Amino acid sequence: MVDTAVAFDDASAYEDFMARWSRAIGIDFLDWLAPPSGSKWLEIGCGTGVFTKLLLERCSPSAVAAVDSAPAQIELARTQLNKQQVDIQVCDAQRLPFADASFDIVASALVINFIPDRSRALAEMSRVCRPGGRVTGYVWDFAGERSAGWPLRHGFCRIGLDPPPIPGSDDTSEESLYRLFVSTGLEQFALRSIDVTMTFASFDDYWRSQTPRFAPQGKMVAALTDRDRERLAEAVRAALPPPGLTGGITYTARAHAIEGRRS
Repeated sequence: MVDTAVAFDDASAYEDFMARWSRAIGIDFLDWLAPPSGSKWLEIGCGTGVFTKLLLERCSPSAVAAVDSAPAQIELARTQLNKQQVDIQVCDAQRLPFADASFDIVASALVINFIPDRSRALAEMSRVCRPGGRVTGYVWDFAGERSAGWPLRHGFCRIGLDPPPIPGSDDTSEESLYRLFVSTGLEQFALRSIDVTMTFASFDDYWRSQTPRFAPQGKMVAALTDRDRERLAEAVRAALPPPGLTGGITYTARAHAIEGRRS
């Protein structure tokens, strides 16, 4: 039995695995959100600081706090943002160490579905947001199998294996996100789907970045026999668009974004 639990303790591998996607989708999200400059931000689940860096570069915030439950991720985020004025802490999103109404914008990038008690986390995000402030975030469309990992998951199915389960995937559709935010008592909602297209230098580049050993799919791939790993690679190649003239691999993934206002 392969352990397919999600772990985020290899920060460098996570950076290679998801950073390019996180940057691309973060830019689109911030363009959609169009936040006013001078806002005080809290980021929930900052990981290695990719989205944190984007909002510092693009949003002219007055202050930024960023939290994550994984110490290894926080350590790398602190290293990468060491010259920036950011309050970076290890903490549980379900128990935020901030006073009521402390922030103008509370945001979460590609994290909400991974929080065990999402309703409690949203309640905490709302609590620390000022009246009239914005609680917002976005998640991969795992429910519709449109996440960045969809080609590999498709490949598992093609060779007769169940792809690893994704925590909270049922809460990643637009409808489920809306219900989750409504249940928290937020109002004045806006939703948007964001499609992001990414190019990898080669199939090997794609394969290496998308099968890290810390991730559930990487653990499954590592546990396969050589023959089954070859069959999986063949199935993934077939699922992806044909390589470009230079051998590059390009495909599109989708996320759903939502924002609500605290009353």
